[in-house]
Parts: sequence; structure tokens; C-alpha cells
Amino acid sequence: MKKQLIECVPNFSEGNDMHIINQITDAMKTVEGVSVIDVDPGKATNRTVVTMVGEPEPVCEAAFRAVKKAAELIDMTKHKGAHPRFGATDVCPLVPVSGITMEETVVYARKLAQRIGEELHIPVYCYESAAFAPERKNLANCRAGEYEALGERLGSEQWHPDFGPRELNEWTAKTGATAVGARNFLVAYNVNLNTTSTRRANAIAFDVRERGRVKREGNPVTGKKVLDENGQPVMIPGTLKSVKAIGWFIEEYGIAQISMNLTDISVTSMHEAFDEVCRKAANRGIRVTGSELVGVLPLQAMLDAGRYFLRKQQRSTGVSDKELIKIAVKSLGLDELYPFDPHKKIIEYILEDEGAKDKKKLVDMALTDFADETASESPAPGGGSISAYMGALGAALGSMVANLSSHKRGWDERWEEFSDWAEKGKAYQTELIKLVDEDTNAFNRIMDAFGLPKKTEAEKAARQQAVQEATRYATEVPFKTLRLCYECMSVAKAMAETGNPNSVTDAGVGALAARAGVMGAFLNVKINAAGLDDKAFAADIIRQGEEIVEKANRLEAEILQIVNSKI
Repeated sequence: MKKQLIECVPNFSEGNDMHIINQITDAMKTVEGVSVIDVDPGKATNRTVVTMVGEPEPVCEAAFRAVKKAAELIDMTKHKGAHPRFGATDVCPLVPVSGITMEETVVYARKLAQRIGEELHIPVYCYESAAFAPERKNLANCRAGEYEALGERLGSEQWHPDFGPRELNEWTAKTGATAVGARNFLVAYNVNLNTTSTRRANAIAFDVRERGRVKREGNPVTGKKVLDENGQPVMIPGTLKSVKAIGWFIEEYGIAQISMNLTDISVTSMHEAFDEVCRKAANRGIRVTGSELVGVLPLQAMLDAGRYFLRKQQRSTGVSDKELIKIAVKSLGLDELYPFDPHKKIIEYILEDEGAKDKKKLVDMALTDFADETASESPAPGGGSISAYMGALGAALGSMVANLSSHKRGWDERWEEFSDWAEKGKAYQTELIKLVDEDTNAFNRIMDAFGLPKKTEAEKAARQQAVQEATRYATEVPFKTLRLCYECMSVAKAMAETGNPNSVTDAGVGALAARAGVMGAFLNVKINAAGLDDKAFAADIIRQGEEIVEKANRLEAEILQIVNSKI
């Protein structure tokens, strides 16, 4: 069964006292299986956002302990902050990451909300997908009037909490209320302006946010509000869907910002929001100077931003993730206020670094260290890992020729054609690089299986089953390598035919490297398949491998013929 992972992003109404925040995060870390991957203290907002990831039960337990600790340490009767808030733990959303549906996440969110209300005696509102009523889906509705309005709202018929006390007493006055939700991934993103005017920043925020601004008669700022048949203000929608925004002034940096919540980055991405704010700011005589990411975001959001800005420059997008991230950071000005560290801001990198603390990855080695490790008396890395690496180098050479061709003087109208080929080559390279370590992992699984106890009949049977499962996997991994090595040769052929003629030999070397990867991987498929009890599966995978090898040999010959004809 696939592991279920959820993200929890509690926001605490305290951003200036790191002693308090450290105690709260320490309470989270007492739960095994939870990774606290980001702590982002508020500046002028006096609000700290903490992000943790793990399986649902441990994450919910860690969230409960954090809410409990925050209630002990934060006194809302003494709190001030620019950001909307109504409780010590202001909001506590659960976000499905992988292996879990939104419906399942809602169940966990509501159980957490009930426990906070009943055990900690804190008023709790359920919002977004966890809401019990349509009008409570929007967090702004639940938090209307903020902390100062709680006394009136807690006991009201319409806006009493879903769980916990319905009155403002000495305890609830101190803790305030908490909103617990289940929602899609939200990116908290601020755009910096060359102004100190909060009013002008707010005007831009109203231009772009989905809710927009109130429609008025006559003067758009001071005119009488236009009301609908129910007596509610008529709104003029903003230009960006799934975006909430306000303007504020950050005293520490001496600038105004547009503070946005991008509630669905598949609808409005970070780079789209940035460009739209640039346009609306320019209309008001204001310039965007940079931006700021609060909390973390998925890798894909940064890669998409990098590609977006490269396309605007008519540059190839088939470059490394590192280069795409660099382009995104510079284009969005994410490093204007302080350095942007991808390993502290991108969720996949944070989790990868957490998991790799005590593990040595082959692909992280220097070239000489990798060669020395291969040459050592250890059986791994072996031919399978080397085959995958040769294929990755073949794919990389194809991408190199495509990128050089895209940037060739006089070929400007063909940049997109070559960019597409470079993207294909990069995709093959990425998958094959992963297989360098995966082939070694597959070999180690076989060794681990052979090391299982075999004293009793039951132990022998379990050991035999583990050996067979590991052997099958060790056959499937090099088969994937040989297939990808063959497929990536298509990039080398295209670049030999249509790419920069000055780099035609690089395309040829790429084809040679990829074809060597095919042959090497097939040797590993054959030797591992020989140890399988499932002879039908073994025969079928060998047959498929032979067909791919034959096609790879023909394709290599075609590519070399093209290359030699152009030398």
C-alpha cells in the first residue's frame, strides 16, 4: 500500500518571539514520523507559519501538541499584528500530499478539530473542504471581524464554532479561536513594491484578487456602495482566479507589499500572479522590485516559473532543474529581501535532504569518487548503475546539441523546435540518473533477502519469497534502463539530422553512450532473470529485451552514418 502523506501548515499568532516558536516546534518534533520542514517567522505581521509533513496520524498528533503549546504560551489579549488573525493558533490546514484523497484528509481534519475543541477547550471552526456549511468554506468568513469580534460571534446562532466553547471567557479570550481545514496546496506569496503606501498597495491587491473590490456609484473610492437585492455589496471581480490578496507595509524593509494566498496554483501560478501584479502596479505608476515566498512550495511551481521566463526570452527550456530554479529566482526577485535557498523552500528538496542524512547516494559523488567507488572491491555500483549513467550521459549530449542549436545565431525562429528536443533529452536524463542508485538499491535488496534467517520451514519459505521478489525487481530495473537508453537515442538522431552541424559529433557520441547503456543493461536483465522461478516472466522480459537491443543496434548505425556524412 502506498504511504499516505499529508502536510500540516499551522499559523501561530506570534512571529517576533523565537523562544515561543521554538517551544511550539519542539512540541511537534516529539512525535515520531513527523518532519518539520519549514519555520517562517512573520516580520511586521507578527505571525509564524510552520510546515510539517508525515503520515496522517502522527501529523495530527503533532498538530494537536502544537496547538496545546501555543495556547499555553500565547496570550491573544496582548497580541497585535498586520495579518488577519483570531487565535493563538490561527489556522491549521491539512493538505493531501500523496497516497491520500481530499475526502480522507477531511476526516482527519474534522477529528483534529473535535479533539482541539473538546480536550483543549478552544473554539474551532472547520473551513475549506472540511467545512460543515457552504458559508464556512471561506476562511475569511469564519475569521470575519478577527479576534476583536470573537465575543459577539462565539455565541451567535450563525457563527458559533463547530467545536469547543461558545463563549468568550478568561481562557478563550487568551487562546482565541482556531480554524482547522482541509485544502489544496496553498502558496503564500508576497510581491514587493517601490512604495510605502499601504493604500496604493491595497488598490493593486483589489485589482488582482478574485474577490475584487466593492462597486460604488460615482467615485470608485468614496462613492456610495452598490448593493444587490439582498442588501449585500456588489463586487467587481479582480483578474486572478483562486487568489486572495491584501496590501500592507513592512516596516523592517521599508516597503509595501501585495500579500497573496495562491489557493490553487494549477489555476493561477506564482509567475502568472507576479506578472499580473507587475502590470497592475505599472498602471498606477508603481514598480515591482521583487517578491517573497512565505513557507514552502512544490518543486514543479519553481520549474514552471523558470520555463515561463525562458520562453518569454525565446530560450530553450531543456536545461537542468538547478538552472530553471536560478532563472525563476532572478526573474521573480525572490532573493531581494534575503537569500532564497531552494533546499529550505522547495518541499521535495527538504524531504530528500531529510531522508538522505545518513545515506550515501552515488549520483551525489564527484566523478573521481564515483569511479573509485566503482573500482573498489564492493560489488556495487556495478554494470547496471554504469549502464544507467552511460544512458544519462547520452541523453545529456543530445540535450546539449539541442540547446546549442536553439541558441545558434541566425536560427532564432527555430528556438522552440530545439527547446522541445532539449526537454525530451532532459526528461530521459533525469529518469536514468535515478536508475543509477536504484540499480544498486535493487542489488542490495537481493543481498538483504539472502541474509534472512532460514532455520525453520516458515523462515525458509519467507526467505525464498523475499529472494524471488528482490530478484524480479532487480530484473525490472535494468529492463527500464535499457528501454530508456534506447528511447533517448531518438534525441541524438534528431540532433544529428537537424541540429547545429558544428556539434554533430556530440550527437554521435551521445548515441554511442546510449547504445552502450542498452547493451549493458540487457546483460543485467539476463543474469538476474536466470534466477527467477517464474520462467514465463523471465522468457518474456528476455524476448522484449532482445527486440530493443536489435532496434538500438540499427538506430546506432543510422545515426553514425548521418554523423560521418557531415564530418
